[in-house]
Amino acid sequence: MKTSDSYGQKIEELNRELTVIREKRDKLDAEAKKWAEKRDSLNQQIKELRKGVADLRGKRDELNEKVQQLKGLRERAEMERKEKRDEILKLKEDLKALLEKFSPRDAQRIQREAEKIEWEIQTSSLTVEKEKILIDQLKPLETHLLTYKKIRKLREEISKLQGESEELKNEARMCHEKLSELARESQGFHGEMLEILDKIRVLQGKADEAHQKHVQMKQQADGLHQRSNEILQQIRLLRQRLKQAEEERQAERQAELHREMEEKALEKLKRGEKLTWEEFKFLTEKGLL
Repeated sequence: MKTSDSYGQKIEELNRELTVIREKRDKLDAEAKKWAEKRDSLNQQIKELRKGVADLRGKRDELNEKVQQLKGLRERAEMERKEKRDEILKLKEDLKALLEKFSPRDAQRIQREAEKIEWEIQTSSLTVEKEKILIDQLKPLETHLLTYKKIRKLREEISKLQGESEELKNEARMCHEKLSELARESQGFHGEMLEILDKIRVLQGKADEAHQKHVQMKQQADGLHQRSNEILQQIRLLRQRLKQAEEERQAERQAELHREMEEKALEKLKRGEKLTWEEFKFLTEKGLL
């Protein structure tokens, strides 16, 4: 069994070791806290940058949606313009066929001739034979005039369609210019977003490194904390043993004193000497009187 002195010496050694371990643990905890604060600061920056990315992505997507709408409008305008042009070509073919049969330059002369014949029929007293001759002369003239009206109508329709085609062309051009402008703006948002994402990747790497450092320091600090608990347990156990040893030593000392008192009191009795009150009480309790 160890003596009280050896227990005390061991307790002192463990207390010194405990002080050193606690100092190292507290230093590691401080380091771990510092890395955790750095990690949290970086994560906050990342969070704010991600909000910026989300805003830019929203603006980019909104512009892209407008671009798609403008593309649809441009395609519709181009399709309608093609339909107009096809219709113009068809009308021009019809016009060409009519012009091959009739020259519009003769229209006024034919109109005058037709009006002259109609006036003669309406105002003159004609024989049936003469009226029939005039009517026969009027019919081809009216046919020519009808053809002229068709030519004029075709030209009007072609002119109208050409105007509408030009409007559609301008509409398609304006849509193209606007969507090109929006596409460039969208690309700008996209480029800015990529730059921020690059920053986020760099910061995320630093945040991950800081977190790893925090974990490492915390693990080491926790290991030292566990060791300090083990030392405290050893110290408590040694103190219990020291107390027990002290109690045993006190008990042995008390027993020795009792033996000395008993021997001294019994010697006095043999010699017929008078006992003290303590000696008398002690022998009585021991059943020796």
